[in-house]
Amino acid sequence: MKVSFIVTAIDETESLRETVDAIFALAADDVQEVLLVIAPHTTAASRNVIGELADKYGACIRVYEQRLPFLGGALQEGFAEARGDFVLLMSSDLETDPTVAPRLIEVMKTGDWDIVATSRWLKGGGFRGYNPLKLVLNYVFQKLFRVLYRTDLTDLTFGYRLYRRSILEGIVWEELRHPFLLECLLKPLRRGARVTEVPCPWRPREEGESANTLLRTFQYVRTAVKTRFVPVSRFTRPAAGSPKQGDPRCK
Repeated sequence: MKVSFIVTAIDETESLRETVDAIFALAADDVQEVLLVIAPHTTAASRNVIGELADKYGACIRVYEQRLPFLGGALQEGFAEARGDFVLLMSSDLETDPTVAPRLIEVMKTGDWDIVATSRWLKGGGFRGYNPLKLVLNYVFQKLFRVLYRTDLTDLTFGYRLYRRSILEGIVWEELRHPFLLECLLKPLRRGARVTEVPCPWRPREEGESANTLLRTFQYVRTAVKTRFVPVSRFTRPAAGSPKQGDPRCK
C-alpha cells in the first residue's frame, strides 16, 4: 500500500518525534510519505524537530504549511495535498496511538473497505484521563449519531482513520474546526462508504493544550444534523483530474 500519513503539528516536540518514529518503525513498507501539516504559528521548537525528522527520513517527510485556519482547514488541505492511494489521519500528540496504525493498514489490506476507523468505545479501546463531563457527552453524542445515520459504528468523532483516497474525491468540505473530524466520516458515509472499526485506546496529550473546548463539542451536533439532511449532490462535485503523483516509494 502507498499510504500518506497526515500529521498536524503546532507545539508538539517529543510526542511528534515519537509518533513519526513509530510510523517508520512499524509501517515503513507502506509509507508513501509522512505529510506534516504545520500552521504559521507552529512553534520554533516543533519546527526544529520537523527539521531533524526530515534529515533522518529524507524524502519520506514532506512539510506543508496550511493556508486555511484551524484543524479542519489543515486536514482539508492535507487531503488535497496527499499523494498516496490511501490517507491516514492522526495527531502528533499521542492521543492517536501510533502503534495501532499497522492494524488499520492490515484491516484495509484484507477487507473490502473504504475507511478503517478507530473506536475508543470498542473492547480494547477506552479512555484514560478524559474529562468526565466530556466523556458523558461523547457517549450521548455517539448514540445520537448512530440513530441519526442508521449505522453500527461506535465512534464517529475520533479522528484516527485510514481512507481509500477515492472515497474522498469530489467531496466539498465545510468545517474548519474540530467538527471536521465528524464531517470527514459522515459525508463519505452518506455517499455509501464501507466503514469498519478497530479498537484504539485514548490517552491525554502531555504536550501543549487542546483547542477542542467543552463548549465546542456541542458544534458536533450541528454538523451531524446539517450533514444528514443536505442532499448528497450539494456536497459533491466532479473529481478534478488525477491524484498527485509522488515517488513510487519514498525510501
